[in-house]
Amino acid sequence: MNTHIASNQQTMTNLEPIRFDAPGTEPIMEVVADWTKGLPIFKGKRMMLRELVKSDATTLLTMLASEEVAKFISPPPTTPEGFEKFIAWAIRGREAGNQMMFGIVPEGFDHAVGLVQIRAIAPRFSVAEWGFAIGSPFWGTGLFLASAKTAVDFAFQHTDVNRLEARAVVQNGRGNGALRKMGAVQEGVLRGSLLRDGKHLDQIMWSIVARDWFQAKAVWDKPVN
Repeated sequence: MNTHIASNQQTMTNLEPIRFDAPGTEPIMEVVADWTKGLPIFKGKRMMLRELVKSDATTLLTMLASEEVAKFISPPPTTPEGFEKFIAWAIRGREAGNQMMFGIVPEGFDHAVGLVQIRAIAPRFSVAEWGFAIGSPFWGTGLFLASAKTAVDFAFQHTDVNRLEARAVVQNGRGNGALRKMGAVQEGVLRGSLLRDGKHLDQIMWSIVARDWFQAKAVWDKPVN
């Protein structure tokens, strides 16, 4: 799962090892007519999903630069200024219609402790790459499930994306399990596709297509008698 984070060229690849057994809540969306002019805000009982802002830089540095989070990702920025530049780049990408980058803000917090990115890799946003990263203190809280479902659903409903792709390092067992629980389909192994600490790591390629997503969503949304 790829998230561009250090610069336009660097790739941050991660799906955090989050359990999905914590109860979640359906967020409420503030609808915007054109997401390239500003991302919507999703509010749930335990979290808010919104566009990253400059003041998120210090918290993101603390949360995403730790060893346990960075184990399977390309190195993130090492300074608040580096994250500020990353946030500015993400906003420019949104304005150009190339990507959407949400910050994950837990209840009781003012700043983002993680992020969700969906980035076009084909014309007209027909194919996109999605990625997630969240600070380890929030692993197992259910924030990942709520954030991932919300962002992916928004992309399928408000862009022309038909296929979302994600990558996770083969050794990241919990991350690959999380992708499977999200309904992604394993397609194959990309040999030596991520350079980390001087080693080329293999990644598993996962995908979700719009048809499968909406079929699964119909089951999730079906009322229980």
